[in-house]
Amino acid sequence: MLDGPRIRKKQEASLAISGGNHNEFKVLGQASAGNRILELKSGKFGPVADTSQLTSGVAERYASSLFELALEQGAVESVTKDLDRFQAMLDESDDLKRFVLSPVFSADDQLKAIVAISEKAGISGFFANFLKVVARNRRLFALPGMIRAFRIIAASQRGEITAEVTAAHALDAAQETELKAALKGVTGKDVAIAVTVDPSILGGLIVKVGSRQIDTSLRTKLSTLKLALKEVG
Repeated sequence: MLDGPRIRKKQEASLAISGGNHNEFKVLGQASAGNRILELKSGKFGPVADTSQLTSGVAERYASSLFELALEQGAVESVTKDLDRFQAMLDESDDLKRFVLSPVFSADDQLKAIVAISEKAGISGFFANFLKVVARNRRLFALPGMIRAFRIIAASQRGEITAEVTAAHALDAAQETELKAALKGVTGKDVAIAVTVDPSILGGLIVKVGSRQIDTSLRTKLSTLKLALKEVG
């Protein structure tokens, strides 16, 4: 009895993400980016939501649904490219990060903004529809986690292991290639990397592979130095 509503919701989400005959998404697809959607540089952002306890489970469920649909339709590669494009936008724009994490916008505002952002970035198909579903359900706060979870699922499907990397700034292609080669030398396997940009670590990297973590961040080194100086004093 309890499974019925859950199955119906999954079917409805699948229809929406895959671009089925869903009136709401038909209307959204016709939205004009020229409308008064959202001024990302206006500074009109509320406090960032504290959703750390919810994000992981929500992200995994949504990412799993997206991957299953993309796999069925042979669209994993194209979805991954759109996903990477959106992640790059998040890494480059603090305003976009604040918008994604802010709880103050209505579902309608989030939908309209996501449509405009997707159109501007050239994102379409599965991932564009997925973003609309996420916005409609007010789950944008978990979007970075969804992207990370999708990458992990896709890497596992390819027989790779995934390294979660935190960097003070976005890595360029050469740095990613060098990091992958270094990790392959350590693990003996091909490694996909999921990079999260966190300027607060100041410099260096935090790399997590499975249960193992290597922290070479400048923030950690400074904390260690401060602790050592206190002990000396």
